Amino acid sequence: MEKPPPEDERRKSKTAELDTALHNIGFEIDVVSAAKVNGRLTVTESCCQPFKVLHGGISAMIAEAIASIGAHIASGFQRVAGIQLSINHHRSATVRDRVFAEATPLHLGRTIQVWEVHLWKMKNESSSEKEVLMSSARVTLLVNMPVPDHAKLAEETLKKYARL
Repeated sequence: MEKPPPEDERRKSKTAELDTALHNIGFEIDVVSAAKVNGRLTVTESCCQPFKVLHGGISAMIAEAIASIGAHIASGFQRVAGIQLSINHHRSATVRDRVFAEATPLHLGRTIQVWEVHLWKMKNESSSEKEVLMSSARVTLLVNMPVPDHAKLAEETLKKYARL
């Protein structure tokens, strides 16, 4: 199994500041906005199920996490909570495959938001060209809740990286 990045490298990462769980699996967030959140992952053994393919739970975690980041921004930085996640797995990815994930809003209501998330396998390591759709998800989030005091720093961290 591959080792996680050193602690000092974790502190510098945008993903580490925005979502620890995504950072811990090696996901890297690229674009952060109310209209789109995306990023990429190089599949490692620690992300795979016993059959050596990307674990569906990892795909689901990525989908809910990046949709939640976008919903938090789109709601004016209100607290969000996922209330429903539906994911379909169309193709698999194996160790060293590059995966690109992107979340976009389908509905931005005052109480409920619905985000669509797609995960694609990339053509090769040096390309940013999408090869095949691996998974598609729909994430429904409750978005009208106040942010608790202990979580107020999340807004400032997100504003640091968001395209507002």
